[in-house]
Amino acid sequence: MKVVQVNVYLVRAGGLHPVLAEVLTDTGLSGIGEAAIAYGHGATAAAGMIKDLAETILLGRDPFRIEEIWSEMYDHTFWAKGGGGAIVFAGISALETALWDIKGKALGVPVYELIGGAFREDIRVYANGWNFRALAAEDFARAAERPLSDGYDALKCYPLAVPREGGGIRHVTRRMVDRDFAALAYERVKALRRLAGPKVEIMLDLSGGLTPDETIRLCQRWEELDIAFVEEPCDPFDIGALEKIAAATSIPIALGERLYSRYAFRPVLEAQAADILQPDIGNTGGIMETKKIAAMAEMYSMRVQPHICASPVSTAAALQIDACVPNVFIQELYPYRPDEHWEIVDAAPERLVKNGRMPIPARPGLGIELDEDVAYKYRKPGEGFFA
Repeated sequence: MKVVQVNVYLVRAGGLHPVLAEVLTDTGLSGIGEAAIAYGHGATAAAGMIKDLAETILLGRDPFRIEEIWSEMYDHTFWAKGGGGAIVFAGISALETALWDIKGKALGVPVYELIGGAFREDIRVYANGWNFRALAAEDFARAAERPLSDGYDALKCYPLAVPREGGGIRHVTRRMVDRDFAALAYERVKALRRLAGPKVEIMLDLSGGLTPDETIRLCQRWEELDIAFVEEPCDPFDIGALEKIAAATSIPIALGERLYSRYAFRPVLEAQAADILQPDIGNTGGIMETKKIAAMAEMYSMRVQPHICASPVSTAAALQIDACVPNVFIQELYPYRPDEHWEIVDAAPERLVKNGRMPIPARPGLGIELDEDVAYKYRKPGEGFFA
């Protein structure tokens, strides 16, 4: 079996811009992966990165030799070493994930059967993205009524963010907010706790928005509200700031969506500066790299929660890790995307959530099939590389 073509789809769906890589073989089997640059800036660059890697390394190769191909992509992009950056590792991730999808389909088993076998058949999930239109504290809390009524018992929110015109949220600028907004951030979470009650887990994502001293002041106020974790309380690569914050609050620290490969996670682990690691399969290096990061975390008695904020392709990949990693404790989920977001694949896992749990598919590969017509329909006009 040989790789003969790679199609790259730069999609516009559900307010995001997923970057999908479809790897085709000479046997007719194909696999799908995603570069998780579906928000922020960089999608066009990630699509170009996939094209470069496909043309220079992947075409003509045996898709079963995944570790060998990953090592070549890491060694010979030149820029992967020393941190690499999101775009390089997003391209590597998309192609590596697609190769696992091919291998699973060829052997007739889910990917998780190839990397250790299942620990579980479903996974608890927390709802994200439900509060993006709320500003005032009471509106912020009332927005949680929807996921709570849908059976979620864990919610994540962005107490420092404000609604952005046209959809989505805008994070803090210049690492500062005034005293009134800091008070609002506290009151938002307090109102949410009051509405949700004591049994619902609440997670806070700060997106590295404030300086460590201001972050500590807020976290210490939130401690009385029984917070499950605070995510990215500072830049994830600033180990000194992480250690300072972790030492000053009892709230567990989570991070990882902006750390790329096991090499970037290593200093966090060695400093024991976090409690929960959140590698994103679509930008940290792919499925096996995430598995390795999870194994490293297990050595340090840390939990893992795969990060996702992209298309159902990323969700399907995360479920493969959820199935076979012992220290995974919960899975992120955005349940309220528009229908067009789910139509990219034939069986979006998000549509199967019931009572706050998502089943892990038993279909071969990632358990999904790309709908090429839909991906082409929603592509960015004029875009779509074919290697």
